[in-house]
Amino acid sequence: MPSDRVRVLVADDHPIYREGLVRSVKERPEFELVAEATDGRAALEAIRELEPDVAVLDLRMPDLGGLEVLNAIGRDGLATRVVLLSASVESEVVYRAVAMGVGAYLSKEADRNAILDTVAAVARGETVLSPEIQSGLASQIQLRESSERPVLTAREHEILLLTAEGHSAPDVAKELHLSTATVKTHLGSLYSKLGVSDRAAAVAVAMRTGLLE
Repeated sequence: MPSDRVRVLVADDHPIYREGLVRSVKERPEFELVAEATDGRAALEAIRELEPDVAVLDLRMPDLGGLEVLNAIGRDGLATRVVLLSASVESEVVYRAVAMGVGAYLSKEADRNAILDTVAAVARGETVLSPEIQSGLASQIQLRESSERPVLTAREHEILLLTAEGHSAPDVAKELHLSTATVKTHLGSLYSKLGVSDRAAAVAVAMRTGLLE
C-alpha cells in the first residue's frame, strides 16, 4: 500500500451519508480510509490512536460535535487537519471554526467529488471555504469588528486625536476652546469606553481598534 496516500477518517451519525462518503473515499486511489465513526467521541479516540492526515467530520454529532473535536485536536497538538461538513451554514459557527484552525468548512450539499478534492487540498496544507461561506465569514468579521470598536462622540474623537499627537489636557482645551475641566471630563469618558486608566493606554487601544484612522 503506497505510503504517500492521504489517510482519512470519516465521522457522521447519518448512516446513508456516511456510507456514501466512505465509499467515495475508497474509490479514490490517493486516499486511504483509516477509520469511520458515528459520533464525535469515537472520532476523537480514533484520531488520537490512528493519527489520520485529514478527519472529515459532521458539525453536529452525538457526544461531541465537529467543533468540539476540532478544539480537542488543537488543544492536544495533534497533526490531523479537519474538514467540517454542515447541513446548515451559520456565519458565527464558520467564524469559530476558522479561528480554531479548521482546514475546510463545506455544506453537506456540496458535490461528493468537490468534498474529496477539498480533502486533498487540506492534506496539502491549504484552507478551503466555499464562496458562500466566505461571504458569510466576511459579514461576521465586520459585525465583530464593529461591535468591538467603542463608539465615541465627535468631541471625544477630536480629543483622542489631539491626545494621540502628544497634547496635554490644557493644550487640548486651548485648541478646542474648552475649559481644561471639560477636556478632563471627556478624557474620563474616553478612558471608561476604552477600558483604560491613562493616556498612553488609551492611545494604544485606539491604534489597535482603528479609532485613530
